[in-house]
Amino acid sequence: ATKIPFRLNQNQALLTFEDEEVAQRLIKMGKHTVNLDSKITDVHVKPFTLEMGIKFELHVTIFGKKINISGVPELPIAEDWMRDKLELNFYKSKQGGGGEVENVSYDRQSGTAVITFLRPGAANGFVRCTEYPFFMNGRCYRLSVSPNSCAHLEKFQPYCGISKKTILLKGIQETEDDEESVQDMIEIHFQKPSNNGGEIEKIKYVSKGVTCVCFEE
Repeated sequence: ATKIPFRLNQNQALLTFEDEEVAQRLIKMGKHTVNLDSKITDVHVKPFTLEMGIKFELHVTIFGKKINISGVPELPIAEDWMRDKLELNFYKSKQGGGGEVENVSYDRQSGTAVITFLRPGAANGFVRCTEYPFFMNGRCYRLSVSPNSCAHLEKFQPYCGISKKTILLKGIQETEDDEESVQDMIEIHFQKPSNNGGEIEKIKYVSKGVTCVCFEE
């Protein structure tokens, strides 16, 4: 599930309670009188709906016989010779694994290649090897190596993000206290059962400017 940002404006707060019933009870009450140390202020409790989010399953299959190569240097040699050089280089490999090569698919224009090994699992050792030395004409080049894989999405669906445990406080009056102190006073007020509150999982208060708050499923 993708993270959904919520725009929290100046003098607003978000409170997420452990118990869904507490949040819904406070929303029904609507208005609350909160003691912010030096002044009494009325705040409004609102429900809120996040923007549209997306859920999906990403399935990735990594092929244990193939690796992708990029950064193959462009040299004035025949393509067949370059394929032979790549095959020999990865056949003799000690850094990543390798072994007998079944096929080399090389594209001179893009500087890429796909190495297919004969033995299943021969490519697994290259997963942690992102760069690989390639010796050619007395020089050492660095090839980028990555697993050969295919990916597809399943169960792709939009959803509407509603947090039933979270409330939005509006109309919090500015005080001379710092933001952290005001946040603590709000938290103390809404944790008390005598104020129809309960245990708070998270709280975020903004006294100036705007901040984006992200929700996870």
